[in-house]
Amino acid sequence: MRMAFELQMVAAAVLIGLVHLVWAAAAAQPQRGLKWNAGPRDEPIVLTGVAGRLERAFANFRETFPFFAALVVVDYLGGRLGDLTAYGAALYVAARALYIPLYAFGVPYLRSLVWVASMVGILALLSALVV
Repeated sequence: MRMAFELQMVAAAVLIGLVHLVWAAAAAQPQRGLKWNAGPRDEPIVLTGVAGRLERAFANFRETFPFFAALVVVDYLGGRLGDLTAYGAALYVAARALYIPLYAFGVPYLRSLVWVASMVGILALLSALVV
């Protein structure tokens, strides 16, 4: 049995999340140091530069991913999969993949448009429930 495309997109988004996590952690390491990473992390360290941007981009991903994943599951279980959900899921994943380097390298405006595109993907998944 072949997995639904939208569920494959959830798996792709998880991979994007793992890339976010690893890249953000690697970029933060020089600023935080091993002692902070191994310790209780009681005192926050504000990251700057690329490390700070990657940390904020990952936080943004964590804010949107649950909505995306939940809507794919609800669309799947509700028998609502179709062109709209496939395009929505693909748009979300593509936009989130583009968002990482755009945010990391401080690209203004285009980064915001890419974020809007990811939200349009989520809205497509949501609208499939009422169409």
